[in-house]
Amino acid sequence: MGESWATLGVDLHVEPTGPGLRRGLTNALREAVRTGRLAPGTRLPSSRSLAADLGIARNTVADAYADLVAEGWLTARQGSGTRVAERASTTPPAVPAAPPAREPARPLHDLQPGTPDLASFPCAEWLKAARRALAAAPHRALGYGDPRGHPALRAALAEYLSRARGVRTDPGRILVCAGFSHGLTILGALLRARGVRTVAVESYGLPVHRKLLTGAGLRTRPLPFDERGTGGEPGPDAGAVLLTPAHQFPMGVPLRPERRAAVVDWARRTGGLILEDDYDGEFRYDRQPVGALQGLDPDRVVYLGTASKSLAPGLRLGWMALPPALAEEAAAAKGGSETCGVLEQLTLAEFLTSGAYDRHVRAARLRYRRRRDALVRAVEARAPEVRVTGIAAGLHAVLRLPPGTERSVVQAAAWQGLAVHGLRFFRHPEATAEAVDALVVGYGTPSDHGWAGALEALCRVLP
Repeated sequence: MGESWATLGVDLHVEPTGPGLRRGLTNALREAVRTGRLAPGTRLPSSRSLAADLGIARNTVADAYADLVAEGWLTARQGSGTRVAERASTTPPAVPAAPPAREPARPLHDLQPGTPDLASFPCAEWLKAARRALAAAPHRALGYGDPRGHPALRAALAEYLSRARGVRTDPGRILVCAGFSHGLTILGALLRARGVRTVAVESYGLPVHRKLLTGAGLRTRPLPFDERGTGGEPGPDAGAVLLTPAHQFPMGVPLRPERRAAVVDWARRTGGLILEDDYDGEFRYDRQPVGALQGLDPDRVVYLGTASKSLAPGLRLGWMALPPALAEEAAAAKGGSETCGVLEQLTLAEFLTSGAYDRHVRAARLRYRRRRDALVRAVEARAPEVRVTGIAAGLHAVLRLPPGTERSVVQAAAWQGLAVHGLRFFRHPEATAEAVDALVVGYGTPSDHGWAGALEALCRVLP
């Protein structure tokens, strides 16, 4: 049996033009080289392959190649095939090329919160899990898949969240999404469709999360904040509230038990929803992590978690544990097809069920605790007027500064090549609580070997 045309070499799109096949093919190839569509050094298909693709005689292609070799547009060598010759185009481009965009200069040290130490990603264990997952997966697993997420991952997440975070759920109420922002986008659309117009949020939080809610047509209204953390009722006009109860971002305090009970009571009385962002709930260093707020009332709380802090944000894997009444609505709001790669989902499922995830999180706790301890010691020794606040948890700490110094310290940090945010960056524009001067220092991003240098640079700019 003759070889199929589909197996005969590289692809080349060419449309012969002009009178005669040979001349038309020669003209089309010359134009492709002259204009740069075929770059110098590009290997062309064999004459037999291109002839089969175009449905013409092989000799016609061979003759066109020979003409262009003679003209210097192509080169032909035994064992190397036919290639575009190394020569500059004789015709300048009609429009001057724009100068390449300059990337912003990267800081010498990145202490912005929100990213873990990517150098500590467990590559070897992840690769082992991927191999095991692929070896065990049936062929149908590589299809379009369930928009709620792969069943294996949803089952593994339900078991892990119940065991490690006190979440009360089952695989049918888990929805896999591409990170927290994707999950919040889904919930924003769902809330708007349900008639919600206002979402209460914390006085300090990530601006991008408020922007996502605003983009869904929702107003955000800040809750009061005091020395005991976020408090106050969301109010009768709010249909939902977004909280970080285990470790408030960025202030670094947990939601107190009486305030947990109060917000759940509000949700039950008003029919409102609590959106629980458990962004770094596994990372508590001085005691067992506080359990998820969702455990108090699974019917009124949407639990959101991700692999972004525990593993890496580039995996684009997040999840929601939804109240039974919302599971189908959320799946419909997400759309009719899966948006997360099935290979990553299968690997994470294997990573969870094999115990590799638990081992990695425990190792990460030790690493980040050492960094936080070093930060506290350095600040106490080098900047006695600065106070590290918040519980021993997460991947960031808040450094309270002397009044009126935040802006100058942030500016000095930029001059030193140090990327760090002041607390005002995270403050809601409508917040009424008295503003305080502080830095929000992320100690997760630097690698182990770069942490000492980053800490030294930070201490140089503190008052």
